[in-house]
Formats: sequence, C-alpha cells, structure tokens
Amino acid sequence: MRIALIAHIRHPIATPFMGGMEAHSYALATALRDRGHDVTLFASGDSKPPSGVKLHAMTDHHYDRDYPWHRFHGTDALNAHLDAAFEGLLNPLRDGGFDVVHNNSLHRYPPRMARRDRVPMLTSLHVPPFDALRRAVHASGAAWNRFTVCSGEQLKAWSCATSELPLHVAYNGIDTNRWSFRPEGNGTAVWFGRITPNKGTAEAVRAARYAGLPLRIFGPVEDKAYFDQAVAPFLGPTIAYCGNLVPEMLADAVSRASVCLFTPRWSEPFGLAAVEAMSCGVPVAAFDAGAVSEVVGEGGVIVEEGDVVGLAAAALRAARLDRRGVRQLAVGRFGLDTMMDRYEELYRLCIAARDSPAPDVDFPQIELPASAGVLPLAAE
Repeated sequence: MRIALIAHIRHPIATPFMGGMEAHSYALATALRDRGHDVTLFASGDSKPPSGVKLHAMTDHHYDRDYPWHRFHGTDALNAHLDAAFEGLLNPLRDGGFDVVHNNSLHRYPPRMARRDRVPMLTSLHVPPFDALRRAVHASGAAWNRFTVCSGEQLKAWSCATSELPLHVAYNGIDTNRWSFRPEGNGTAVWFGRITPNKGTAEAVRAARYAGLPLRIFGPVEDKAYFDQAVAPFLGPTIAYCGNLVPEMLADAVSRASVCLFTPRWSEPFGLAAVEAMSCGVPVAAFDAGAVSEVVGEGGVIVEEGDVVGLAAAALRAARLDRRGVRQLAVGRFGLDTMMDRYEELYRLCIAARDSPAPDVDFPQIELPASAGVLPLAAE
C-alpha cells in the first residue's frame, strides 16, 4: 500500500524521542516500511524518519521550539500556526495517490477532510478527549474513516451514546527485541518519560526515598521550573538524573533496574513506559490512573493515584515479582506485530468502504477550510 502517516508536530519524529507519540510514529513508520509498504511521513521538517521512509515537511521545524506548549497552549498564536500547517497538508493527502492515511496527529482538520472528501483514513486517538478533537471525531466517522484507541479505558472515554462511531481498540505495540529481557535487576528503581507535572516525576522521587531505593531518572526536561523545584533539590548519590537517551541506550539502562516507577497524574491513555519496562522483565509499581491497571495487570503492583507512601511499599513488593512472567505478559499482549496486524486489518476495511453509501457532508470554515490550498512556508 501507499500510506501517508501524519505525525503530531510538537516535536520532531527523531531520536532521542521526546515522548510516546513521537516513539509510536517512528515505530509505526519503521514497521510499515518493513512490511513492504510505501510510506510518506507528514511531520515537522527537522524530523529524521527511518531510512526508506519519505518525509513531507509540514513546517520548517517543530512548533515547541517557537511556541513551547506549556506557555502557548490554547493561544491564538499557536492555534493559527497549527491551522496553517494542517491546512497545507490537506491537498497532498487528498490528491497524493495514497491508498490510506494513518492519522497520528491531534488536529481537527484531517478527520473531517477524510469524511468530506472520502479519503480512507485511520486515526489513532492517543489522548483523552479534548473538546476540539472530540467534536471533529464524532462529526466525521464513516465506514472509510475509522478510529483506534489504545485501551478499553480510552474506548469508554471516547464513546458517545448519541453516535455510532467506528471505534476500535488497538493496543500500542513495541519492539520487544529492542526492549530485551534481563534476568536480574541491580537493586535500583527507574523512572523514565517527559519530566513534567502530569507525569509525576516528583512523586517517584519521594516514593524512592521512602522505600530506600536508589532511583535513576531518564527523559527530556519539558518543564524546567518543575524540574528545578521538585526534582533537582533531591539529586545526589541515590537519586540521579541521567539525561534523555536514544532508544537502544535507554532500553539497556531500564533493563538493569529492579523496579520501574510509573506515576501518571492524569487519565493515562495507555502507559508506554510501563510496557517497555515490562518487556525487559522489570516489574512496575504504578499509580492507578486511566488505563494503568488494564495495561500493567499482573506485571506490577498498583496503588491509588497520588499515594506516595503506598507506591514506596508497592515498589518493594513489585521488585520481588518473577521477571520472566513480567516479560511474557508484555510480549504476549504488546508486541509490535500484534499492533501492525490490527492496523493492516483496519486499513483494508477503510479502503474497501471508500465508496460505501453515505450522505455528503460539509463543514464550516473554522472546522475545515473549504479550499485546501497549500500554503507557502512563509505563511506557516
């Protein structure tokens, strides 16, 4: 198939990854290429896709460089920048000869364009519903325009009693060979992800101190003020920040730990870091937020969200779990091939239904531009 893959443009699709959405887009592009598909990645111009995957630059560089999310989220300046970028890709998507589009972005235009112009599209919903995207999703579902969520918890969050949305569960998959098994831990705890309040880095630090466990922290510092106030004061011989590593180095570092602390402070849609740790055989001690219990299962010990003292006790209990059993859970449920088989099945459904009966629709200009002209770079 000729497949267009649209990425979120907050960060480049390049290693080391800034977060799970970037890692997912890169892994998906790689797996599609390896399965013989012709893949074009629509992403920021500073992305570095896998070899053999073409890059269509939506913007010169990722938006967080000029419009940091924690300062510009919801502002007219960032919204206008994003609208210009996504308007510029509508014609190439519609007229580019693609068999199907896989939409990994969070913008309101692509699902509506697919519905209006009968473009076969599969949109993966990696976040809880927020208003602009929720309205776009529920206004645009069709037999050729389908949606996936990454957990049963997300399925409940995105479902609507007033509409029959073509919504499917497709668990995120990882390369379990990269996140390889290590039979013994070294007595440390590990935490990895974006360092920002809703990821709970500070709670992991406190729990490790309560438990008397050395802690190694990996990931990009997204919110420097938070890091400086809630994490940095505790760094020393037992609590260490070790930077943001490329995937191979990160997998090796994670595999050496005896337990992974997973501390979401929001409605976690999936829990990619937890699954990556489990693939290495590292048990997880986690807050029960969103889909965490569903995803971690018997691969760890779950406590009430925000219970730091409970998390400390859970970490000591989890570290005693059988690492081979933890690994088997991850491989059996979250392997990359399982995810790709599901996606390809849904691609075929979208393509086959392109001409299925459905009324024509149109949308107001604010929801989808009537004329999808490609904007020059200067207008982005």
